[in-house]
Amino acid sequence: MSRIAMMGSGAWGTALAISLARRGGHQIALWSYAKDVAASMRERRENTQFLPGFRIPESVAIFEDPGEVMEGAEIVVSVTPSQFVRSSYKGFAPYLRSGQLLVSATKGIEDETCLRMTQVIGEVLAERGMVLPCGVLSGPSFAQEVAAGAPTAITIASADAELAARIQREFSSSTLRLYTNDDVVGVELGGSLKNVIAIAAGIVSGLELGYNSNAALITRGMAEITRLAMACGGRRETLAGLSGIGDLVLTCTGSLSRNRTVGMGLGQGRKIDDILAGLGGRVAEGVRTTSAALGLARQQAVEMPIAEQMEAILMHGKAPQRAIEELMLRPGRDE
Repeated sequence: MSRIAMMGSGAWGTALAISLARRGGHQIALWSYAKDVAASMRERRENTQFLPGFRIPESVAIFEDPGEVMEGAEIVVSVTPSQFVRSSYKGFAPYLRSGQLLVSATKGIEDETCLRMTQVIGEVLAERGMVLPCGVLSGPSFAQEVAAGAPTAITIASADAELAARIQREFSSSTLRLYTNDDVVGVELGGSLKNVIAIAAGIVSGLELGYNSNAALITRGMAEITRLAMACGGRRETLAGLSGIGDLVLTCTGSLSRNRTVGMGLGQGRKIDDILAGLGGRVAEGVRTTSAALGLARQQAVEMPIAEQMEAILMHGKAPQRAIEELMLRPGRDE
């Protein structure tokens, strides 16, 4: 039995807590930044704001104090939005201790620094003179389906083989299957960059451009993701797995994808602020990740034409139809 602290009560954090509780054999504590959300979940045993319709088992303890949720925790899983990871870990750091295992389940790249989430966590811990093993949990997984117990396969990646093996052993169940990987860069970037391409896929659907266009977009998007991940030290075979093509296909085609939903709204002529307001507080990570991904691409001298057009649409109001036309009219090249 392990005591597991789930740091973040959005849809994904709540779904993971439900999955682990259903598996049994662990003490699960769930942390919510918002006191009202924590109080509501304790009273209703449901996350009505971010994951309505799924009962949170009584065995999941819910706290708003990070010190309480991490007391005695052996495994700490962070599931906060990417823009809050640095500030969150600065708040968590006083409660972290030697011997704990950290798992990042956030998909994104930090603004301005263009750092991956494990790099951000490492920097925060280094400021306090701490080093803790850290892994990345990623792969094709809609929170609603994980909470419902639909069979799902994801990846746990870490340079620490013992960490990966333990998380695989303790998180796996009859409905959640984990594969191990030591390519943290590939897994982390695959999970982050697919959100950018999913917005583009949503635009294709919103413009009603058809299946041919969507297939081309996903395929060429995978090429962009692979180029950048490999330039940063990731492996091509990782991007051909669950955290690469698997996550990309799910997010680009699934109706539960928030990033695809954002793209569809843009393709239908809606304004980005209105679309985001309609998400009800839920986060579409691809919106923030787009500029950070391009910053990382510039550092590595990697070309990302789809991401460039997404930034033009999201940040500068470019017409989606015009962006698609410019992608199609780029000079010919070898595949």
